[in-house]
Amino acid sequence: MKKKIGTYIVSLIIIVLTLGYDQWTKHIVEQSIQLNERIEVIKNFFYLTYVQNTGAGFSLFEGFGMTFFAIVTIVALILIGYIYFMVNDYRYQLALALVFSGAIGNFIDRLVLGYVRDFFSFYIFGSPFPVFNVADICITIGFAILLIIYIYDEYKEKKRWKQGNLS
Repeated sequence: MKKKIGTYIVSLIIIVLTLGYDQWTKHIVEQSIQLNERIEVIKNFFYLTYVQNTGAGFSLFEGFGMTFFAIVTIVALILIGYIYFMVNDYRYQLALALVFSGAIGNFIDRLVLGYVRDFFSFYIFGSPFPVFNVADICITIGFAILLIIYIYDEYKEKKRWKQGNLS
């Protein structure tokens, strides 16, 4: 039981810190950079570019409307919460806390502003990568960690089966 409470506390800390950092960085960028302004950080590679994204991650599904994104986000948050409390593995729970935090961060923007504030802009091999924010990073890293954990656990399970170690 102590381990579960510790995981809940760490998850809550992750959510509060990353959500706070997301909202803080968005506020700083909004106050410091004009809409669609591009500030070069690393020549031909990394820019701070303030854009207002009315779509989903990486500007997908623009024009679908606020109601669509609100419903999808609420369903996703409920599903993440359900999975969080159903799995009994702190690794999955901490990764889900990152995904949850990112979803909440962008949801706050959508509810309050009607768009998401994005500002990290990269050019990979001369081509622009979609502009994103801290919440998007949390979601991406959280999902990447979930995938890595799943692949690792499957590898260990197959190895146990091959060795005849089924206990």
